[in-house]
Amino acid sequence: MHIVRSFDPGNAALVGWGIRVLLLSCEGESGLTSRRLAALGGQVEVEQELFAALSALIDDPTGYALFVLDCDGANVGGLEAGRRAVQMLGDITARVPVILVSRECGEQRFPSDRTAPTVLRAPLTSVSLRVGFEHALHDRLAYRAA
Repeated sequence: MHIVRSFDPGNAALVGWGIRVLLLSCEGESGLTSRRLAALGGQVEVEQELFAALSALIDDPTGYALFVLDCDGANVGGLEAGRRAVQMLGDITARVPVILVSRECGEQRFPSDRTAPTVLRAPLTSVSLRVGFEHALHDRLAYRAA
């Protein structure tokens, strides 16, 4: 038996097409996570140091539409340190959704509270990243005018 999910693709755009994504990762711009975010439509800017990334978000909170933080690399210090870093952002998390990625993650979390970060298990698969990406940006669905 085949199940077919159909919709009119002419009326909807990709969730994250063209958004600016700040990625904190030691992988660099050619890393797997950066390439996968770009494949989802994001314009990815990579930062390799935690406080430089936080400073970029604080200086330009409306410039980014998503912040992805690799808690295992980039001198972050793990999942709890990543959570503390997100708390330091304060009100910015209401405007910029956050995805935390860590090997310490036992269970992936997709919170209903917009200010809470989405937590994904590392290593990221393309499917888990896509689900986390779409969940974090679920209120940004863009419909094209007919």
